[in-house]
Amino acid sequence: MQKVRHLTYRCAAVAAAVSLSAAAAAPQDEPPPKMSTIGGERLARPGVQLEPKAGAPGLPGELTGQSWLVADAGTGEVLAARNAHWPLPPASTLKMLFADTVLPKFDRATVHKVAPAELAGLGAGSSLVGVKEDLDYRVEDLWRGVFLSSGNDAVHVLAHMNGGVEQTVSQMQARADAMQAHDTHVVSPDGYDMDGQVSSAYDLTLFARAGLRNADFRSYCSTQSAQFPGALDKATGQRGSFGISNTDRLLGKYPGLIGVKNGYTTNAGATFVGAAERGGRTLLVAVMHPESYMKVYDETASLLDWGFAAAGKVTPVGKLVDAPVAATTGKPAVAQAAGDPPQAAPVEQRAARTGTTARVGTAGWLAAVLCGAAAVAALSRATLRRRRRRARSLAWQGATPEDVTVAEPVGATAIGRR
Repeated sequence: MQKVRHLTYRCAAVAAAVSLSAAAAAPQDEPPPKMSTIGGERLARPGVQLEPKAGAPGLPGELTGQSWLVADAGTGEVLAARNAHWPLPPASTLKMLFADTVLPKFDRATVHKVAPAELAGLGAGSSLVGVKEDLDYRVEDLWRGVFLSSGNDAVHVLAHMNGGVEQTVSQMQARADAMQAHDTHVVSPDGYDMDGQVSSAYDLTLFARAGLRNADFRSYCSTQSAQFPGALDKATGQRGSFGISNTDRLLGKYPGLIGVKNGYTTNAGATFVGAAERGGRTLLVAVMHPESYMKVYDETASLLDWGFAAAGKVTPVGKLVDAPVAATTGKPAVAQAAGDPPQAAPVEQRAARTGTTARVGTAGWLAAVLCGAAAVAALSRATLRRRRRRARSLAWQGATPEDVTVAEPVGATAIGRR
């Protein structure tokens, strides 16, 4: 038994060394040297991508987001971007993909009684709308809880209605892959901080654009306040309700804002995707991980202002690929541009989006696997699970001239995990 313990400790040491060397090899304040070319070669480059024409307005100053993107929702043209394909923790903006995947499957008037098991396993510090076990809820109430309060409890109930959390995560990943959102790796359905869970400004914009084509999605994300079913009064037998408000701090304040979704966790920082309409044009802006929580709204508003002023005065630096129609059967359609074959995620992208897997090296993983096999043989029931880690950065000091690629012109939210 002592030999077995010694072997187990050695395996743990090898695994820790592999993880530490991988983390040390990955820069924590820079985008990966190779990023996806989905949507155009310019979007694979690090730094700001912009190609102004004569009379184009300058970008807003003091943009601190590690990654951001401005796109025309109608044409799909990307007007400007910075590190568009950098995989970063998405926080609750991942709920847009959850809605893209699950929302079409249930009629909004469907009534569901919540079982205790459906509220189990919520992450510590999760934002909640206040779903209670053994009570009935309409599907539309649960979706308001998802969009307005970013309620992880509502997400888990809907995920269980969809066959369970594990199946829902699998379907979300399939949906992302079908949309060519290959920077996205799904681990939880609600965006709660999990090792290896990442997305990008480009992918989040795809999710928002697809969602806004669904009338229910658009209605929920644009709702400022609503009444949510409360507990049953034992004395009267009547069920009460309470008010909930959308934690999107631009909704109702920025002219023409439609939605879409905000997110914040102490580990991931702030993320936000906003859509606004002006003069018959709808713009999408995604901002990930600025210097502070409130700046995600300020910078989104500034980029929306810039986008409306710059429309027609810049040459697009990329394009949003068209999303497939959401599948109600759980089998997503294949994303494919007209005349083009479907694009599978390249191996290096799939490895990079899950964290340090691609950086460890064959020798390191072989050592870990051999140790794991020896431990399993000795204990017969031992199970080793390696959890992926990815480098996260929550601080960035702003763009420098070397960080910007510009063609010459021709003439809210609860604090904590969520």
